[in-house]
Amino acid sequence: MCGIVAYTGYREAYPVLLKGLKRLEYRGYDSAGIALLNNGLNVYKKKGKVTGELEVFVKDKNLSSTIGIGHTRWATHGEPNDVNAHPHYSFNENLAIIHNGIIENYSALKQDLINKGHVFRSETDSEVLIHFIEDIKENSNCSLEEAVRLALHQVVGAYAIVIMSKDHPDTLFAARKGSPLVIGVGKNEYFVASDATPIIEYTNDVVYLDDYEIAVITKNKLSIKTIEDVVTTPYIHTLELELEAIEKNGFEHFMLKEIFEQPKSVHDSMRGRINADGGRLVLGGLREYLNTLTNAKRVVILGCGTSWHAGLVAEYVFEEFARIPVEVEYASEFRYRNPIINEGDVVIAISQSGETADTLAAIELAKSKGAIIFGVCNAVGSSIPRATHAGAYTHAGPEIGVASTKAFTAQVTVLTMMAICVAKAKGTITETLYHELLVELETVPAKIQKILDKHNQIHYISEVFKDAHNFLFLGRGYNFPVALEGALKLKEISYIHAEGYPAAEMKHGPIALIDEEMPVVFIATKDSSYEKIVSNIQEVRARKGRVIAVVTEKDELIQRMAEFVIEVPHIHEALTPLLSVIPLQLLSYYIAVLRGCNVDQPATWRNLSLSSSPRWGTLIGSERIKNKLKSLNRR
Repeated sequence: MCGIVAYTGYREAYPVLLKGLKRLEYRGYDSAGIALLNNGLNVYKKKGKVTGELEVFVKDKNLSSTIGIGHTRWATHGEPNDVNAHPHYSFNENLAIIHNGIIENYSALKQDLINKGHVFRSETDSEVLIHFIEDIKENSNCSLEEAVRLALHQVVGAYAIVIMSKDHPDTLFAARKGSPLVIGVGKNEYFVASDATPIIEYTNDVVYLDDYEIAVITKNKLSIKTIEDVVTTPYIHTLELELEAIEKNGFEHFMLKEIFEQPKSVHDSMRGRINADGGRLVLGGLREYLNTLTNAKRVVILGCGTSWHAGLVAEYVFEEFARIPVEVEYASEFRYRNPIINEGDVVIAISQSGETADTLAAIELAKSKGAIIFGVCNAVGSSIPRATHAGAYTHAGPEIGVASTKAFTAQVTVLTMMAICVAKAKGTITETLYHELLVELETVPAKIQKILDKHNQIHYISEVFKDAHNFLFLGRGYNFPVALEGALKLKEISYIHAEGYPAAEMKHGPIALIDEEMPVVFIATKDSSYEKIVSNIQEVRARKGRVIAVVTEKDELIQRMAEFVIEVPHIHEALTPLLSVIPLQLLSYYIAVLRGCNVDQPATWRNLSLSSSPRWGTLIGSERIKNKLKSLNRR
């Protein structure tokens, strides 16, 4: 995932590009670059972040231009360095390209171009593509637009590209397949970006480029054709995104802001859909296909990462209430198999961005086998909603932090509402239970807020365990996917090795790892598995493991057993994941911050000079933290 921004119009392009790249750094941040047309086609790029490296590098350059392209990179082909950063020149340096995606047949194309005398500067597939386009243009004596079209006919893989040319000083050429690209429509100006975040400051009117479409953009005109040379009419959408939603608003990190937004985002995912007093639950996007879902013989849920975990929660809910067999698949695995899809099967695809490449490919495979596809997405107008038969938006708002938080709770909320709708239509739940679930759902935002109000307690617990080398997260039933999600969050942003397991499976291997230096997080709320998980806690204590337990309020038994407890309000068992995941998000966040990690931009920007304290910090701190927690609880 990388970030693209481009501009042509009457403004100075550089400030637009720079601000846009800063807003897109959540998509990639190991290198960045821009290209401007001013007395030639000039490319400036550097390894590192936009703020700092690139900004300093261009400080003394002539940046005056009303057209330009910019890119912030998450490395795929070639290590992060100045040479592999985008934009890339063509062989004769008449063209420059920025590219998201992966060209799968780049190696064969590159070898053919080398045989023709081309010399490559970088290790990237993107440079191969712009060389290839230039080669076609020169050898076929055709226009650049036609060369792009011909080249893309031969390209295998995914791409979102924007090209500038010395010979077309006011024109951008853009195209996409499997990677998002949105065009902002202004007055005598156009913007191009991976998503709306760099555009919203200037215009609310956008055109979403579809797969296999090529756009030719000047400051006064936008024209779009397919790669089959068929003219299409751009459809202008109005963005609902507010500029305030993509700012930190006083929070230290976007991740923390988004964790604290969950009372609102969960409420927004239910707004207009649920009325417990009236016994009403309606998902308008499902209305036309509700009978299809109700009569489904099997549901297959597809997702990646956090969305896959949300799908696992949905598996429990659908099977419990709607009595439909459910399988949850990694989209990245499903797409490369020859899966069995039978008549009457329904596929639910989950994606925060609506642009997840593996999920899109899995959808196309399932559609080719005759499945009806439902989408659960956050980004309005994105590719997955357009590729599915029906679905529901989560309305969580933009998620800028790389580690997904509010998307998970919004997805689980929408999937739970879907399952309840189907169960009501099928008659597989009683009216009493139906009303109880609606009432309980409406209480979720306030209960999340109650947990967030105790964030200082979780911060103190994080101080004790910030120097841990390994974590184990254990849960049963509805809370097993929460254990997986908690482990994912911790390792993703703090670089601590963490594993999520079904608590009962601990004795089948992981128990061998438990000793006095192993923190074990139990999601141990009062539910149908409570007695069993108490036994699992005893097993960990017998091996001197350090127990952190997420428990239901007023739980006295586990309070006496665990070293630390984090309380969550009582709620219906099926809705527990919406609450129990919140402490784990905060625990991961605070541990990562205390370790000096870049929370919003993990994986590349590690702070390797971590605390020089002993492996487990100061053990005496455990007693100090306990005393502090007691005082906080008394308040």
